[in-house]
Amino acid sequence: MDIIIISGLSGAGKSRVAAVLEDMDFYCVDNMPVSMMPRFAELCLAAQGRYERVALVTDVRALEDSAELFKVFDEIQEIGCGHSVLFVEAEVETIVRRYKETRRRHPLSGSGFSIEEAVIKEMELLAPVREYAHDIIDTTGLTLNKLQRRLFKKFSDGHEQKAMSVIIKSFGFKYGLPIEADLIFDVRFMPNPYYMPHLKERTGLDDIVKDYVFSLDVSNEFFKRLCDMMDFLLPHYMEESKRYLVVCIGCTGGRHRSTAIAHALSEYISEHGYPVDCIHRDIDREA
Repeated sequence: MDIIIISGLSGAGKSRVAAVLEDMDFYCVDNMPVSMMPRFAELCLAAQGRYERVALVTDVRALEDSAELFKVFDEIQEIGCGHSVLFVEAEVETIVRRYKETRRRHPLSGSGFSIEEAVIKEMELLAPVREYAHDIIDTTGLTLNKLQRRLFKKFSDGHEQKAMSVIIKSFGFKYGLPIEADLIFDVRFMPNPYYMPHLKERTGLDDIVKDYVFSLDVSNEFFKRLCDMMDFLLPHYMEESKRYLVVCIGCTGGRHRSTAIAHALSEYISEHGYPVDCIHRDIDREA
């Protein structure tokens, strides 16, 4: 098990880095007291694989001096945990501006320092930690999107396609649009199984309905183009560091056409290596 220790300057974005790592399935703890880190590492090891990806955030408020942190690193290593230090920083002017915009108080400003003086003092205190760090991220002028890309590249183990989850949702237009949708496709142009007595009470998850929907040339042509569009879109959404994509397929009632297409699309996307969930919002409503 490896632990990432996130340290750095207050206001530089340590908590934001932790939030991105949490989206990448790291177990993150903010403001972890330094003295508790070895005990926490022991608990993670005792969980037998449950916490394989862990990130702990600490800052100047948790340190008496940097030697304390280095001693903790040795203790973590001795109990069988690897570790790396990710140091987050930004230019003094940038941090000062962020504090003024948020009207938050710098941890050292209560010692009689101005914000700028507090930032400079913190840089001095954390200089040994910065020198020890395995990676340094300067968030000056770094957008959230660029920060996500950098962290995905560093910590996703080369499997960036697993960093985005896709939700496929079928629905009925008569019951309203899904408010969480990123993409909506309307399949009401397909012949409706609802008007066939032997299919009306069935759903798009039944083979007899699926076979009917995909026996139609228009359905197959649409599905082919839909898959081609997913092949094009998903890598681009990954490039933009999108974490979740909700694709909604709608028909009139949400029981037949949309359900069959959504189910088939979820299988297609899963086969291409993306984590996917398929939800049929209106399938249990009365036909």
